[in-house]
Amino acid sequence: MNDLRYEQVRPVNRWASVVLAANAGPMTLDGTNTWIVRDPDSESAIVVDPGPDDATHLDPVLAAAGRVSVILLTHGHVDHSAGAQRLSERTGASVRALDPALRLGSAGLAEGAVVAESGVELRVWNTPGHTSDSLSFLLDDGSQRSVLTGDTILGRGTAVVAYPDGDLADYLISLKRLSELGDSQVLPGHGPELASAGVVAAQYLRHREERLDQVRRAVEQLGAEADARAVVEVVYADVDQSLWWAAELSVRAQLAYLNGGLNARDGKGARGRE
Repeated sequence: MNDLRYEQVRPVNRWASVVLAANAGPMTLDGTNTWIVRDPDSESAIVVDPGPDDATHLDPVLAAAGRVSVILLTHGHVDHSAGAQRLSERTGASVRALDPALRLGSAGLAEGAVVAESGVELRVWNTPGHTSDSLSFLLDDGSQRSVLTGDTILGRGTAVVAYPDGDLADYLISLKRLSELGDSQVLPGHGPELASAGVVAAQYLRHREERLDQVRRAVEQLGAEADARAVVEVVYADVDQSLWWAAELSVRAQLAYLNGGLNARDGKGARGRE
């Protein structure tokens, strides 16, 4: 479990350690997890999500990593990506991401690609929904499997679908895909590591179905012309109002999903997604 030792390296499993950035907040939970991934015998390391552009965070990341072989981004939100350019400048390592605007160097990341560095292999999975560019990285040596999920699955609570860039139909498909990983350990972008991707992804799917039902009922109560803010005031009445702006993003995504005629239970509908 995450013991909130800010800006210190903490081993999590044989391949992965984490440095927790001191940028705690309503949307970052305890702070951003910067993951350092390597074979135990490797003198270099992969850095996943460098976090904020802050020397008090990047210095301990560098100290823990030693030589950085490559920098990977799960997605472009600044709490994950802002430090990437400075870390690249300090190490000479390339920055690889799905979004070309975030890359430093010629190589990007795509579905099914394998990043073979520092004695390990990370397989790239497209897991859009939180954002359109969200990726997960699967680490599997045949005896133990982990998945770095960015903000697609968090260590605590549930993720926002950051509409309009985020898409609920995509997110449900991504969660179903991650649910197939069974007891793979989850290494999230925020919060503590989790024991089972399959269990938590199934919990996320149930939560999304419950929220969709609540949104449907709110629209029936308020009328078809109700806007997202009005729905938030009904569905998220028990949530601190300082977080309603984030809830409104998810409600907008839910309304777009429902208006698109998609079936919340099977992820298929007007656009033929599978």
